[in-house]
Amino acid sequence: MSDRIFGVVGLVLALGYVWAALVIEESFLSDAVGPKAFPLIIATVLGLSSLAIIAKPDKSPDWPPLGRFLEVGFAILVMILYAIMLPEFGFVIATALAATYLTWRLGTTPISSVITGCVTSAGIYAVFHLILGLSLAKGPLGF
Repeated sequence: MSDRIFGVVGLVLALGYVWAALVIEESFLSDAVGPKAFPLIIATVLGLSSLAIIAKPDKSPDWPPLGRFLEVGFAILVMILYAIMLPEFGFVIATALAATYLTWRLGTTPISSVITGCVTSAGIYAVFHLILGLSLAKGPLGF
């Protein structure tokens, strides 16, 4: 029963993606694909996956303990805080902090998490800003 509820929630979310994609106003300068294509692709995959879960749920799913739900909740909170911190701290610092916490919760040691967070942040910054030339949020350090 819980799988079917999860499938219905996914289906509602997919319909929300479709609605959000269809209300996007297109510019006369948009490319051939347009801005609606990616959200519609995500909605299609999510909708089909949700229909599969509704059609063939697990007989008796194993629910994780409450502690795991709390960890997922904290990860969601970190991502929300990341979006809030991005304009204030800039891309590099905010990404390093978020990646550090998330890798630590995935099981790395604290020192490895800090290294991974910093390397991930610098690597993404290098690819998206330096190589591709995309504009990222500037922080107090100017990058």
